[in-house]
Amino acid sequence: MAIDYEKEVITDASDFTLLSDYVPGIVQEIRYFSTYNFIGDRIDGYEEPCAIITKEAARALKAVSSKANVQGYRLKIFDTYRPASAVKHFVMWGIEDLDQRMKPFFYPDLEKQELFKKGYIASKSSHSRGSTVDLTLLDMKTGKEVDMGSPFDYFSEMSHPDYKGITEEQYANRMILQDLMVKNGFKPIDCEWWHFTLENEPFPETYFDFPVSVSVLKR
Repeated sequence: MAIDYEKEVITDASDFTLLSDYVPGIVQEIRYFSTYNFIGDRIDGYEEPCAIITKEAARALKAVSSKANVQGYRLKIFDTYRPASAVKHFVMWGIEDLDQRMKPFFYPDLEKQELFKKGYIASKSSHSRGSTVDLTLLDMKTGKEVDMGSPFDYFSEMSHPDYKGITEEQYANRMILQDLMVKNGFKPIDCEWWHFTLENEPFPETYFDFPVSVSVLKR
């Protein structure tokens, strides 16, 4: 069921923060600000390439980052808070847009409608509650992303965290990330190795719709 955008979303960003204020060494590649994503356009609501998140989730990610650094990794962020308007953009693309130019890169084995049925895209996203993050690890020695067996937003069984059709090293890398996140208060989902939500999220029933922009934050 889609969100009623006039009744159910909140535009108050006072409980949110820039993730970089809590984790200065974080690496950010905010994919939905760019055109390199499964739609191929910048997504509605992404006005700046910055990671915004609830303060509670930011504190938890600071702990994750510290533990990761000890193990020789840095965190790389693809997405955090996602405006409800961005989710609406996804939904309308799935229903009305015939454009499939990014299919070879992100969903080569699925039709667009299957992305919703299989749970890769949700009509109400946990990201809009502000305490969900999409991320991976960077090797501090090489500066490169750790090989997880599939790229971010690759919609396939191959991206399921427990998928065994990858190398032992790739699977072990996924478990390193999952272990870091779970031990610091996040819970995974079963279809995306990169996706985690703060278990004790402060707004479990609230969806927000303010732009991804530094200007909305009270700093």
